[in-house]
Amino acid sequence: MKTLVLGASEKPERYSNKAIKMLRRYQHEVVAIGNKVGTVEGVEIHKGMVDFKDIHTITLYMNPKNQIPYYDYILNLQPKRVIFNPGTENLELQSLLQRNNIAFEDACTLVLLSTDQYER
Repeated sequence: MKTLVLGASEKPERYSNKAIKMLRRYQHEVVAIGNKVGTVEGVEIHKGMVDFKDIHTITLYMNPKNQIPYYDYILNLQPKRVIFNPGTENLELQSLLQRNNIAFEDACTLVLLSTDQYER
């Protein structure tokens, strides 16, 4: 189950960074996009809209305003679901996802992982 962390950061205090580490600890395949290139626990952070294949879940770590340029990108990746972590909730994007039959939830990736509710 491949997860794209969108809004990834090398900064250890960032939740996106913690999510990458926890996803890896739970044996999930992780790819990442951020506003700066870098690496977190062997996961390369790309800059720009990389044409990843077979993305199951996109977990968002960017505010709604910064999500706007990624709308088409997210839809074109055709993930099974999108997780809106706290502070990333976006009714406009959720409406687009719904119209394209892509599941979404307002949740915290870290909590989902630690309570065995991430996989579905």
